Amino acid sequence: WQAIIPVQPREGEGRFYDVVGPICETGDFLGKERTLNIVAGDLLAVRSSGAYGFTMSSNYNSRPRVAEIMVDGEQTHVVRARETIADLMRGEQLLPE
Repeated sequence: WQAIIPVQPREGEGRFYDVVGPICETGDFLGKERTLNIVAGDLLAVRSSGAYGFTMSSNYNSRPRVAEIMVDGEQTHVVRARETIADLMRGEQLLPE
């Protein structure tokens, strides 16, 4: 179980949500039946991201790694920049014709 909370909390009652990851796997759930008061576009903080953190991440399905952000009170700091598709392709070469 990992804590999943809205970055900007909203007043009022929440609804039940399943929070899933970005890959096409049936077991890619970050949380099931979580009560959250959110709307489309809200950011969620996953307090212990496991395989989605850099140390356990991979580029499975050609997915770039996400940015890592440190939150220090009211301040945020980019610790590691988000990877791009160009980052994934760097070092690859086409076969000669």
